[in-house]
Amino acid sequence: QVQLVESGGGQVQAGGSLRLSCAASGRTLGGYVMGWFRQAPGKEREFVSGITWSGSSLYYADSVKGRFAISRDNAKNTVYLRMNSLKPEDTAVYYCAADRRIASAQAMGALVPVFWGQGTQVTVSS
Repeated sequence: QVQLVESGGGQVQAGGSLRLSCAASGRTLGGYVMGWFRQAPGKEREFVSGITWSGSSLYYADSVKGRFAISRDNAKNTVYLRMNSLKPEDTAVYYCAADRRIASAQAMGALVPVFWGQGTQVTVSS
């Protein structure tokens, strides 16, 4: 089992920045693709960003490309999502996810990851 715990959410004004963290425990994440999803009220869950174990494969949704940056520290079993130039439409609950059935970051958007965090709320006010 892998336990994922997100942190770093909060309320920020449009144009501001936040950094989300996802700390994993239970086992090492060797071979796991890590990613971030988000879900706003009344909307479908959206795959926002993903990163492979090596960091050689990254994925960003078009809606966040150029504004968000994903990274991971394998020694700390932690993945980060730096969010800049935040917009009100970025308001959502952000979930961390992990899966080792896939080999690329983009592929995480095509399945339901096995492991999920509890989510952290991000609210962007205009």
